[in-house]
Amino acid sequence: MIDKIDEEILRILAKNGRIKLSDLAKKVNLSISPCQARLKKLEDKKYILGYHARVNFEQLQKAHIAFVQVVLSDTRANALENFNREVSKLESIEQCHMIAGSFDYLLKVRTKNISQYRTILAEKISSLPNVASTSTFVSMETVKD
Repeated sequence: MIDKIDEEILRILAKNGRIKLSDLAKKVNLSISPCQARLKKLEDKKYILGYHARVNFEQLQKAHIAFVQVVLSDTRANALENFNREVSKLESIEQCHMIAGSFDYLLKVRTKNISQYRTILAEKISSLPNVASTSTFVSMETVKD
C-alpha cells in the first residue's frame, strides 16, 4: 500500500522522470535517503514501470493522430489473441485498447499525414485478423497528453 507521499512522488515523476533526487526529496519534504528508499520501493513493487522521454512528434514528422474504432468478426479468445499479437507488430499504432462497448478495440495511430494514415488503414489495419469494420476519428489538436 502507498501513502500520500508516495502518491506525490509518483505525480512528480510522471511529469518529470529526470528530476534530481535532491529536488524530488525537497518537493515531498523528505531528506534524500528516505526519498531514495521510497523510490526504490515504488520501483520494486512495480508502481514505477520505467522512465520515458517525451518525444517531439512534430520534429519527427509524425504528428498526425487518428483514433480508430475496430469491430471484429470474431471475439473468441483465439481470435483476440491473434489480433493482439498482430496489432502489436505495427509501429504506427501507438496504443491499442480493448473496449467494452459497441466496438472491440480503440487504436491510437500516429503517422506523418492523412495520406500515410490512409495507406496504413487500407494495407495494415484492415488486414489484421478478424477485422470486420473500422471507424476513424482524426485528432485536430492535442489538448492534454
